[in-house]
Amino acid sequence: MSVDADVLVVGGGPVGLAASIEARLAGLSVVVLEPREGPVDKACGEGLMPGALPLLERLGVDPAGAPIVGVSYRSRGVVADHRFEGGPGRGVRRTVLHAALADRARALGVSIVTGRADGIAQDASGVAAGGLRAGWLLAADGLHSPARRSLGLERPGPTGRRRFGIRQHFAVAPWNDHIEVHWTRDAEVYVTPLGPDLVGVAVLGVQGADVDAAIASTVGERLRDARPVSDRRGAGPFGQRAARVQLGRALLVGDASGYVDAITGEGLRLGFEQARVAVAALTGGPGYEGEWRRVTRPFRVLTTGLVRAAGSPLRAGIVPLAARAPRLYGAVVERLAR
Repeated sequence: MSVDADVLVVGGGPVGLAASIEARLAGLSVVVLEPREGPVDKACGEGLMPGALPLLERLGVDPAGAPIVGVSYRSRGVVADHRFEGGPGRGVRRTVLHAALADRARALGVSIVTGRADGIAQDASGVAAGGLRAGWLLAADGLHSPARRSLGLERPGPTGRRRFGIRQHFAVAPWNDHIEVHWTRDAEVYVTPLGPDLVGVAVLGVQGADVDAAIASTVGERLRDARPVSDRRGAGPFGQRAARVQLGRALLVGDASGYVDAITGEGLRLGFEQARVAVAALTGGPGYEGEWRRVTRPFRVLTTGLVRAAGSPLRAGIVPLAARAPRLYGAVVERLAR
């Protein structure tokens, strides 16, 4: 089989497209294999933390959205606000981000092919999937990555009650320039400003959590007259693992490489950073396994700790602790925002 490109990217979502742009900027030819056409709307918190914006800027992408100046934790009248020290992040509708990345990828000469990565096979000189062959394969096909399974890299997730997310949009002017995170008894409600008259509401919690009750008890009054402008979409279960993130000429990138939880809201930033170090590894940079561990370590450590606390008797004390210890709270937020 002839070689179709230097790099085959499996998955044409935001992280896969970012990886394709990184590869083109490094001088590599790229084909993206994606089964769905057009901007794909998936459940996502849609908040780009401040550290994500420079990563997009270096790709030549600047999607429209609403500024986010910080994070506000809220529970039973207790409020803990933190304003980002290094400048704002941005709330961006996932479809807007997807379209901007796709336009940039095509402008750079990336070929986006509709199809599935069936039958991944590799040898010493390349990787084949979905009837295409390339020197390298970057699997960026999401939380429940078929490529991860095909490569034999699936690893059992954590035991216990699994966490899920639900997201919906409402036509209403944002009432806060922070991401609001409302803590209820068994769920977190995230409100992200996305535009002059648009907010996204995401609910994260264990399976069986009452989504309607969580929204009603936190932002129900704010949304009383607001018109839903999207269907509810779900994601999960979170807590996906991979045995390793590289097998020969195949590298796992973004959620496909393993994921802890959406509770910190930094999945996109982390995915863009993984795309950067993955392509660097293909072009003579440090090895991907080590770089992946380096760039994901803060996320994995802090997110695992926060999820454990959220599922323990300590849950009710998380927001009061953040309010009493603003420096600690701010340090955690800033570490995740970078």
